[in-house]
Amino acid sequence: MTPEQTLAATAVNAWRIYLERAEKFFFALDDEQLQKEIAPGKNRLIYLFGHLIAVHDAMFPVLGLGDRRHPELDAPFLTNPDRTVPTLPSRVDLQRMWTEVHGALNEHFARLTPEEWLQKHTLISDADFAATPLRNRLSVMVTRIGHMASHLGQAQIAPK
Repeated sequence: MTPEQTLAATAVNAWRIYLERAEKFFFALDDEQLQKEIAPGKNRLIYLFGHLIAVHDAMFPVLGLGDRRHPELDAPFLTNPDRTVPTLPSRVDLQRMWTEVHGALNEHFARLTPEEWLQKHTLISDADFAATPLRNRLSVMVTRIGHMASHLGQAQIAPK
């Protein structure tokens, strides 16, 4: 394995580790547990679960991997705070969406070469990328790992 392949594989492995941790945590919750707040007056666990799905779903166009699967998750989990959208998807629907989004992302990630990971993402212009090549596809995934780890940490402090 070349150093470039090792670096890309290391990042993808970190993604999968945190994805498995989040899935294990959220899939083990029942409907009542998903309604618990991470702290009094803060987001509920169902909101964090849906939020992670929506953010990861948005990675498809950002990474140039195709269209989003579930743009309908924006209103309840990205553009509005928790408790402001009257109806949220069910636990079963969120689990299905999680599996769908992450299955497709992982398939794409497995096929990307180290060179493709280092290409620009779609939110940066060619000129800006030439000046700042660290704003690449890999950096998007790395920041999403940190985002997922942060929310997973919040979720784990919710009262049982």
